[in-house]
Amino acid sequence: MPDGGRAASDSVSETILPGVVDHHVHLGLVDRALLADGPVTEVHDLGWDPRESTAWAAAPPSGVRVRYAGPFHTAPGGYPTGRSWAPAAAVRHLASPRAAAKAVADVAAVGGFAVKVALHAGMPLLHDDVLRALVAEAHSAGLPVLVHAEGAGQAERAIDAGADTLVHVPWTNALSDAVIARATHMTWISTFAIHDGLGRPVALERVLDNARRFVAAGGTLAYGTDMGNGPTPVGVNEREIELLGRVLEGAALLRAVLGSPDGPALTAPLPVPGTAADLITWLRAAHRLQGLVGDAVHPVVNVHEPGHDESS
Repeated sequence: MPDGGRAASDSVSETILPGVVDHHVHLGLVDRALLADGPVTEVHDLGWDPRESTAWAAAPPSGVRVRYAGPFHTAPGGYPTGRSWAPAAAVRHLASPRAAAKAVADVAAVGGFAVKVALHAGMPLLHDDVLRALVAEAHSAGLPVLVHAEGAGQAERAIDAGADTLVHVPWTNALSDAVIARATHMTWISTFAIHDGLGRPVALERVLDNARRFVAAGGTLAYGTDMGNGPTPVGVNEREIELLGRVLEGAALLRAVLGSPDGPALTAPLPVPGTAADLITWLRAAHRLQGLVGDAVHPVVNVHEPGHDESS
């Protein structure tokens, strides 16, 4: 691979990278058509009516792969029951461990890639035995468990139950180093920018501190915006990348934001981004290539190669 991903000619610096993957969106709350043929090439819908989710995946915005988790699994009356933005079919209530097997089977039957669980301390919560059963059934079916954990003790419950992903970096409480050490098998999805703005500096600093210590301990951080939660942009969320740059840099930042070489390719007449500001500039200049990253004839940077592990 040419040094830094530059083209052989000194007069041209053309870099090819995978497209952006947003690991946390709610497509039912945005104008999906705005994603067409942009830098975001894959989105993960984390909670909606499964009938609508399957339709989006079957006829996605041009150039975008849609993956979906199906409904929120929660206790009777649990989050997000009653929220005006959540269709009734986006919420599945589980009252007993016996219900977990059917719920997981239904996710698999509609092509869901994961099982979404809601643990929100301000509303009724799944009992521990139901949560453990749900995780066990999902893993038996080959599906990861993604948890919305909000409120004191809920991230710890998700971690100790064996969940695979927290769909938000924990923000309501500062986690102890001991808890973070138990979480290093997981992926945490950033969603930092939803805490940004007037009146929320404490939550933002708390979430960034939890993320820094999680990454330092060996955990994996992934870019996700919670697109649809408030006035979030439909497409690349530059503020989310800026905030990720306070935790990651270099290849670690690229791995968090971009997809793998078996996905669609972007190209820009710029060198490999090294910082969040560089990445934002690169994405503004980028356009789609036909085919996959691995098919490209120009120099390619594989951000998922072993040995690229820079973080701060």
